[in-house]
Amino acid sequence: LKWHYSATHSERTCRTSMPGYINNVLVKFNHPMPTKRQLSPHKHREIVYGQSTQLAHTEPYSPPLSNDGVKRIQGIIGALLYYARAVDNKLLATLSTLGSQQATATEATAEAVSQLLDYLATYPDDGTTYRSSDMILCAHADAGFHNESKGRSRAGAHIFMSENDPFPRHNGPILSISQILKFVMSSAAEAELGALYTAAKELVPLRQTLDEMGWPQPRTPIQTDNSTAVGVTNLTIVPRKTKAMDLRLWWLRCREAQEQFRFYWDKGSRNLADYHTKHHPPIYHESNRPTHAGAATQQLRGLIRAYAHTSNSPPHANSASQFQAFLETNAYPYTRPQPP
Repeated sequence: LKWHYSATHSERTCRTSMPGYINNVLVKFNHPMPTKRQLSPHKHREIVYGQSTQLAHTEPYSPPLSNDGVKRIQGIIGALLYYARAVDNKLLATLSTLGSQQATATEATAEAVSQLLDYLATYPDDGTTYRSSDMILCAHADAGFHNESKGRSRAGAHIFMSENDPFPRHNGPILSISQILKFVMSSAAEAELGALYTAAKELVPLRQTLDEMGWPQPRTPIQTDNSTAVGVTNLTIVPRKTKAMDLRLWWLRCREAQEQFRFYWDKGSRNLADYHTKHHPPIYHESNRPTHAGAATQQLRGLIRAYAHTSNSPPHANSASQFQAFLETNAYPYTRPQPP
């Protein structure tokens, strides 16, 4: 694990990465380099618009793997799990889905693992960037309703340090959660409550740890994009016939009454936990790389400065194509940054 510190006139940052780790994994499991760039770690599940009934996701039949094939799948998932938790949380949703299939892995599982390795070969040096903050614990929680096998839902959370503001500013995660909820949720609001409950349980010991370190915590802000979940926890909506979600609901209300948490709503495009709850298309992964891929933007700025100081810098009218060629020569493999 490598730490890189930098400071500007505005703020101080620290980027964590594991140089060379992905290349070692690819060599260990004898995975060939892809012939073209893979922009998504998993297969995108197409959205069916206009469908009145939301059917549970089912995988088509696929032949099972041999014992050696199953052990290889388990070895790859185990090798990538620490890497995902430490420096590249974009892999968590994919690894969670594959982990639920590894005991009975099939040829479809092997294809999904191959796509994941192609993605890692495309982006072998991703990391996480942290900025200086006031050490106030914050969280975003989200859920993907009915989007896993057997009618289950996925809960996700992005827990980070920021300032005590109404809408805390983004920072690198100290903990990312992406897990399949064990029980089948009866509604999207119940799934969102399950995600809030999952995140809040993890926040309780973190609050205590920070307090013992000398950083007393105000009410921890938890953001969600579901207005019903916020309403029932903040007592602005009177729930009826909610026995299925009473445990989570009353636990959250109890903790809020103790002034441990503050639940608030913001639109889904600003919820950083959304990345960990759904199988997004490649364009979503590409557009969110500046936020979730560590210091990629800082690396691009450094390359721009290096290009500006080369002796053969062309006029601006012809700079786009030549700048792209410069990046392909000097940036790490398989990058596709945009010209300035």
